[in-house]
Amino acid sequence: MATNDKRRPLIAQINITPLVDVMLVLLVIFMITAPMLQQGVNVSLPKATAKPLGDVQTQVVLAVTSDGTVRIDGTPTAINDLAGKLTALLNPDPSRPVHVRADKDVPYGRVAEVMAAVQRAGAKKIGMVTDPGQEKR
Repeated sequence: MATNDKRRPLIAQINITPLVDVMLVLLVIFMITAPMLQQGVNVSLPKATAKPLGDVQTQVVLAVTSDGTVRIDGTPTAINDLAGKLTALLNPDPSRPVHVRADKDVPYGRVAEVMAAVQRAGAKKIGMVTDPGQEKR
């Protein structure tokens, strides 16, 4: 390839503009998706076959740890205050789903107390969270 001296000379450098464009797009994607990741309490869930959870953004998550501590979206709450705090959370939208994540070692009576408090708060949709298990054949 012969070049004419009146033309611009060939540039022997790598064009990084497309690389920067791709990196900026990835940065924007990660900035948008990072807040959507759900932080949680380490709870050993029982195994069961069930459908996946619905929309994570609108749900209220109650976690009952192995020592019996109850947490609303990660915040520790006394069992006596649970119904009042849930009523305040569900006041604008009572059809907002409430998911209960109970450790498999928690006594059934403690889980029943939490479920009763959720019912007193006026929740319309209550779900139990489990780890997906293998189907029995």
